[in-house]
Amino acid sequence: MTASAEMPKYKCHKEVWALKIKAIEQSPPSDPAPEDSGGTWLLIPEDARYGSIKVTHNGYVLKHKPEVGGYYVVYADGYKSFSPAKAFEDGYSPV
Repeated sequence: MTASAEMPKYKCHKEVWALKIKAIEQSPPSDPAPEDSGGTWLLIPEDARYGSIKVTHNGYVLKHKPEVGGYYVVYADGYKSFSPAKAFEDGYSPV
C-alpha cells in the first residue's frame, strides 16, 4: 500500500520541564535499584543550580537512550523522557 497524501502536520503547544544534560554517569554499585537489574545512572545538568537526576538503567537509559547535550524532559502528567538538543531547541522556548 502506498500513501496518496502527505501526513498531517502538527505544531507543539505544550509546556514541559527540562534540563540540558552535561554528563551521564553510572551510580556506584552500592546504590542499586532493586526493580532494575542495570542499576541507576545520574544525569548531570549543565545548570549547576540543579542536582543530579537519578534514573534507572532499564526503565530510562535503555528506553530513551539519553545523550550528553540533549534534554531530560518531564511532561505535565509526570512522564519522563529525553529529547535530542536540536529537536528540543527547535520546538521549545523558555517561559
